[in-house]
Amino acid sequence: MAVRIDGKALAAKVKARVAAEAAGLRRRPGLAVVLVGDDPASKVYVAGKERDCAECGIESFSHRLPAETSQADLLALVRRFNEDDRVDGILVQLPLPEHLNGEAVISTIAPDKDVDCFHPFNVGRMVIGDPVFLPCTPAGVMEMLDAYEIPLRGRRCVVLGRSNIVGKPMAALLTLRDGTVTVCHSRTEDMARYTREADILVSAVGRTGLITGGMVKEGAVVIDVAMNRDEHGRLCGDVDFAAVEPKASHITPVPGGVGPMTRAMLMRNILTAAKCHQAQ
Repeated sequence: MAVRIDGKALAAKVKARVAAEAAGLRRRPGLAVVLVGDDPASKVYVAGKERDCAECGIESFSHRLPAETSQADLLALVRRFNEDDRVDGILVQLPLPEHLNGEAVISTIAPDKDVDCFHPFNVGRMVIGDPVFLPCTPAGVMEMLDAYEIPLRGRRCVVLGRSNIVGKPMAALLTLRDGTVTVCHSRTEDMARYTREADILVSAVGRTGLITGGMVKEGAVVIDVAMNRDEHGRLCGDVDFAAVEPKASHITPVPGGVGPMTRAMLMRNILTAAKCHQAQ
């Protein structure tokens, strides 16, 4: 039976360290959070991030904007935060309403305040192995692997999904740690052929029940990044947990696995930004 990787407990430890270090700075770190529109899931995510900030001694500057906000007005707000010395990190909650250009918003955020690590400058720094920030979800996965002393060098790592937020940076971080990485996606033929070879399998697709017991080899480490809802409305991931847990050596539950670590890594990125700003 697999060891369940407790993301909630590990996230609490990370946030406690962030809070201790933040208390030693000459001013509180600050995060500007922008939510455009009334997407229910986005509201939940933002509320969670605001609670994390309060726990970690980080000041939160929240702005709720109507769904009809123009691109010009949103970019003007981001530029205002770029110039605000109280703000160490800027987070514009995605997805945005369809009429807004998310890439333009991300590119407008000052790289030294890009605590999501979405800006092309920070993505490039990460890929070459000289990061300022790390993208929160992939960084959370790496933290979990390290906390449970799971070796990466030379091991076969399979990442399902090629998004800019999770799949691509996840593959990059595993490669930087000497994993042998394969990325599978919607055009991959016979995906199970690759997953059955994986020592470390990371699934970030968003499809309930995608990973069955027959797709996982004995002793694999299975990291479920997805956050779906099953036919009963309950939170679940991509992995058929009941079928895969007996075969895996380690597995993340959903909820309580990667999700809390994503938010904890955001807090750590804000602290990193605050330290850089206060050292100037």
